[in-house]
Amino acid sequence: MEIRPIRSDADHAAALADIDKLWGAAPDSDDGARLEVLLTLVEAYEEVHHPIPASDPVSAILFMMEQRGLRTEDLEPMIGRGKVADVLNRQRPLTLPMIRRLSAALHIPTDILVRPYTVKRAA
Repeated sequence: MEIRPIRSDADHAAALADIDKLWGAAPDSDDGARLEVLLTLVEAYEEVHHPIPASDPVSAILFMMEQRGLRTEDLEPMIGRGKVADVLNRQRPLTLPMIRRLSAALHIPTDILVRPYTVKRAA
């Protein structure tokens, strides 16, 4: 099997098909080495051509709530009573104390929680 650079979506599809065939190969085998190289090439191609946008703070909070089975009431100690719905509906920005408490309690990196996001102000 020849390993070539991935320069197009067709090359990408072919590399993914090869990865499927090689999946589960022993790491110290020739097939395992090919698999590792193909995975690296696919990752590099996808980073440039099919990037995954960074999560905004509210989306990260909602994701962690879903993963942990949390309700909005569970966030009151971190965000404050009466503020949770406003934050989750993007009507109130996160404050630094909220960010610190959310990061500690939900294990969301602060660099995600401090990212800018659109806040819809009430009319």
